[in-house]
Order: sequence, then structure tokens, then C-alpha cells
Amino acid sequence: MLLTLATTAPGEPEIFASIQGEGPSMGKPCAFIRLSRCNLACHWCDTAYTWHFEGDDRPHRSGVTYERTANQVKLSPDAAGERIAALGMERLVVTGGEPLLQAPALTALLQGLEGMRVEIETNGTIAPPPALDALVAQYNVSPKLAHSGNPASLALLPERLAEWSAEPRAFFKFVVAEPEDVEEVLALQRRFAIPSGRIYLMAEGIDAGTLEAREAWLAPICLAHNLNLSKRLHIRLFGDTRGT
Repeated sequence: MLLTLATTAPGEPEIFASIQGEGPSMGKPCAFIRLSRCNLACHWCDTAYTWHFEGDDRPHRSGVTYERTANQVKLSPDAAGERIAALGMERLVVTGGEPLLQAPALTALLQGLEGMRVEIETNGTIAPPPALDALVAQYNVSPKLAHSGNPASLALLPERLAEWSAEPRAFFKFVVAEPEDVEEVLALQRRFAIPSGRIYLMAEGIDAGTLEAREAWLAPICLAHNLNLSKRLHIRLFGDTRGT
């Protein structure tokens, strides 16, 4: 059983230590592991190298496709766990791609890591199996709105959203590009009774200027609706780069 990881350079798995840049754990030191492959295709995705491989005709705004063998690497759960443990962090963030596509191997990885607080970042379309769920302290669920380019029939599954809303470990992080996107968030909040305290609105963007311009109008919206504002701290600190 192997994990399929993204890479920072050909053959180098994207396992690293950094400051969490988004959501309820923003600012906390963490170990990160970025898994490859995704079941959705956001046209603004900032990690398209995890899924937009040569031959994939799903649209992405960059128009770039990636050579698979240079951007994927396979590791056993034990080998990945050794690299994570060597970073010396108390918190692990599993990100992607969509990590829950690799639930069996991910479960094996987490079973070998003792004493770490585990967060999984997910698009919310896949239910975690019980063996994996028992090992997770926090879910950072990022449902994809219409402006992502994904059809709601794939990205916004009512059964899954209802389950995440009822899960107190799940925090919702919505990527917002225009004020109109917030209306879609509010409609989902009403439909699935998502508590305001577990909703984070985050501006879409991969440069500081774009983020600051969008946060300027997003902050008063968060205030008006009693929602949380998430920055993208890692973009300010490191830019749009791998392994950060």
C-alpha cells in the first residue's frame, strides 16, 4: 500500500514544516504532507500540479498541464511517517489534491504517528471511513462554489454537506472571488444549518495585492454576517510556492 504524493522537485515528496496559512489554525507551526490527485477541477486551483497532468482536458486558467512522473512520487506510509516525524512538529496537516481519495494508505500513515494532532483538508465530497475518522482531530472542509467551475452535482453533495455540518470537528472554508459568492455561502449555511462560528471566508488569489483588495470588501461582509475571515498568510510570507 503506497501513498501518492505531490513533489517539490522531481522525486522529492512534498513533506515540509511551515506555518499554517489558512483557516482556524492559521499561524500555528505544522508539518504538512501534500497528496496528489483530485476528484474536482477548480479553474483557479493553486496546486494544479497535483491533478492537471498531460492529457487532462479539464480547464484551468493557467492553461498549463504537468508531466505526471515529475510531479508525483510514491512512498510507503512508514517512509512518509519517518519524514514527518523528523520535522519535530506536534500538528500535521494533510492536504492535496483531495486526501480522502487515498483513505486506506492515509489511515496506515496516521496509525504510525503517535501524539500528533491531525488536520485533514478536504473538498467535502468524500466521507472518511471510520478507521481514518478516529485518527483525525480537525477537518478543514472547503466546498467549491459555482465560480470554481465545478458543477454542483459533483462539488456540493447534500448528504456530505449535511454530515459535515453535524460534525463539530469540521470547519468550513469557502473561497470567495466576488461579493456575489457570499450569497451562495449564506444559502448553503441556511440549507445545512452550518454554525456561523465554523465558517471561514477566504479571498481567492495567489498574490498579496489581489488578496488585500478582496479582503477589503470581504471583512465587512464577515462582520455583517458574524462569519470568520481567513487570510492566506503563507502567500504573504512565501509567495505562491511549493513546500511552504
